[in-house]
Amino acid sequence: MPPLVELSPILTRRELRPGVVDLTVRAPGIAAAAKPGQFVHIKCGDDMLLRRPISLCDVEEDSLRLVIEAVGVGSRWLCERDAGEFLDLLGPLGDAGFPVPESGDPILLVGGGVGSAPLLMCARKAHEAGVAVDAVLGFGTAAAVIMEQDFA
Repeated sequence: MPPLVELSPILTRRELRPGVVDLTVRAPGIAAAAKPGQFVHIKCGDDMLLRRPISLCDVEEDSLRLVIEAVGVGSRWLCERDAGEFLDLLGPLGDAGFPVPESGDPILLVGGGVGSAPLLMCARKAHEAGVAVDAVLGFGTAAAVIMEQDFA
């Protein structure tokens, strides 16, 4: 299936720590097709030519969860958006995403920083299939830790 373009309302916005936000956006077409390990390209304002790739953290029904760190101009722009605003999304993108076992031996997921976020959907789907999941997440400092409860 080709990627979809959706003008998606931001449903919720919360700050996980300074410079990192957690956005939930309604994007029913993308959500229905999304797999763990995929991403969306997001248009960032009218004056930025290139879309920004943002990994999918998780999917729930018709919504996507995105965890974004303000690193450059585009990601800072995204982190400044608030509930009620709209984002122009293109996705899901990325070949097959992460393979998710439907049974068998336990799996170990390893991630660091904001790069841990795309592992959540994989962990959830494996857990729902009855596969034991352990996650090892690394952060530069204790203050940088995010999503600890999500992975617990």
